[in-house]
Amino acid sequence: MSTDVGSAQGAANRELLHFVTQETRFALVNNILQHPEQLPSMYELEQLNPSVSDATVYKHVQKLVDAGIVEEVSLPDDQRQQGYPWKFYGLTDEGRQFLEKHNLLATEETLQRIYETISDKPEKMIKYENAPRPDHDP
Repeated sequence: MSTDVGSAQGAANRELLHFVTQETRFALVNNILQHPEQLPSMYELEQLNPSVSDATVYKHVQKLVDAGIVEEVSLPDDQRQQGYPWKFYGLTDEGRQFLEKHNLLATEETLQRIYETISDKPEKMIKYENAPRPDHDP
């Protein structure tokens, strides 16, 4: 019976790995990893994926949230500022552990350096990058 449980867990693991590495979702996970705070807003994720519609970005972020890989983190009401985002997306502890287990975090530092070299960011994106964010340990 333990073999059945082990093979069921293995199948679930493979299924989650396939789910996370789907092109758009994997790009979004990488966007989170490369963000200076590892906590981008939806707008920032949309800007980093210009070839994908905003609705598609939103849909895939929600799928990652539903799968427990990503979590939505909100600023407390008293810290929100008009004109700035207050919802952000970061990896869950379980999501980070899963990516680490499958060696998908190996390029984290490289992704961050690449992000720093993006020179044609819209003014709004720069403003959002500097928005106050809730505490979240990546």
